[in-house]
Amino acid sequence: MIEEPERPAPYREPRQARSAATLARVLQAAEDIACSSGLEEMTITGVAARAGVSVGTIYRRFEDKEQLITALTERMLERREQYMAEQLRSAEPSLSGVMDAYAHALLQSFADSSRLFPELLRARGSRSLDRGARTITEIHRLLLEAAAPYTDQIRRSDPQTALDTAARAILGACFHNSVRPDPATGEAARGQYADELSDMALAYLLTPERRRTAHT
Repeated sequence: MIEEPERPAPYREPRQARSAATLARVLQAAEDIACSSGLEEMTITGVAARAGVSVGTIYRRFEDKEQLITALTERMLERREQYMAEQLRSAEPSLSGVMDAYAHALLQSFADSSRLFPELLRARGSRSLDRGARTITEIHRLLLEAAAPYTDQIRRSDPQTALDTAARAILGACFHNSVRPDPATGEAARGQYADELSDMALAYLLTPERRRTAHT
């Protein structure tokens, strides 16, 4: 029998509008600190001060910092899934339009949170739900769905596998750009880099496989 991974205990959801507004301020404060300083430097005390609430207010909602990070992770990754879905829905109706939208939206998602988004995409321990993996899976599904009407344009022998390869390559490049010491920053530089990633993916998708000969 396969054991299910232990999921973090859910935090206490607010029932009143005022409590919901307070929770939103707390999570925004946590996101601001995490984006600027990293998750390790984020503290309950620091979040409370930035949100303008007492430490006790946070502890009435969250048992500890890890539970706060779980809530922050859910909030941020869900927002990015929604953003990717919106950008792909509004993409120009063509294979190139879909790949452009995917590259630009994904690169922007990484840029919005600097080093935090890559950190959230990684698992946070064996006892935590791998929310990052679910986001990667959902973003991949959204791309396949958006590109489905145009797969007849793909000249690889297996269009689905080719799309998977292109999606992984763009994701990896965006991840790498976010952690390298000299990332593409600024709207113009990011836009150019996203265009180049899209061009690279399209060149691959529109090029038939080479004939491979067995090595002796």
